[in-house]
Parts: sequence; structure tokens; C-alpha cells
Amino acid sequence: MMMRNVGGSGSSSVIAPDPAYRVTLALAREIYAGRRRRARFLASDLFGEPTWDILLDLYIAARENRRVPTTSACIGAHVPPTTALRWLRILEARGIVEREEDGRDGRRTFVRLSERGLTAMDGYLQGMVPGLTNAMIEPLREAEYADEAMAQAAE
Repeated sequence: MMMRNVGGSGSSSVIAPDPAYRVTLALAREIYAGRRRRARFLASDLFGEPTWDILLDLYIAARENRRVPTTSACIGAHVPPTTALRWLRILEARGIVEREEDGRDGRRTFVRLSERGLTAMDGYLQGMVPGLTNAMIEPLREAEYADEAMAQAAE
């Protein structure tokens, strides 16, 4: 992943994702937030996919260049910690997630997408972009065409 420094001299720097990943990052954020919004309309016990929540959370963190403590990944999964830890172990065994020690605090570990996991999430999200773009733009094009046809008919 390419990162670029967007801070000025003498100020604290902010690292921004490469423009190529801005769309997939925005999409991942919206998917994750949309999963939380559902609870306002439908009972949350109707849905359950903690691995997807974990993958989205870790993808967003990777693209924002943030480290995710294991406990935060469990919270982000919106399931009991034992369930989240079980899924993290499965993801790790499949090479999609990696753990790393804190280095300063022996009690804490971090989790992140492996290169394989990051590549898979990039591929999935990049594959969604054209379809979603067309799904949103096509009705606008149709409405614009209908407006133009009505204007021409009125002349």
C-alpha cells in the first residue's frame, strides 16, 4: 500500500492512503457503518457475520495505517469476545490475519490483515465499485434522458 505524507513542515504529519485506495476505503467504511445502521431498523440478532466485521475493520485500519489491538478487533466484531477470538484464530490459521506482539507491553497483541488478506479485500472491494457506480448512476441517466425527452416533446 502506498501512503503519502500530507502534513506541512513543522506540523504533525497525517498519513493519507494512496488515491487508488480512497474509493475502496470509503466503500469499506460505508459497508461497516451500514451493518451498524441496520440495528436501527431490524433486530441485530437477525444478522451474524463476525468474520466479515473483523475483515472490514482490519481493512479500514490497514488503509488508515492504524494498528488494531486484538481486544479492539473483538469489539469491532460485535459478538462476545470468545466468539471473536475463535474467528480470529480461524482467520489466522487460513493466512488471512496475522498477529504481532506489542513490543512494549507483553500483555497486548495486535492483529492485521496479512498480505493475502489485504489482497483479497482489495479485490473484493475493487470488484464492487463498477457495479455500485452503475447502479447509482444509471437511474440518474435514465431520469436525465426522460427529462430531455419531455423537454423535446414540449417544444
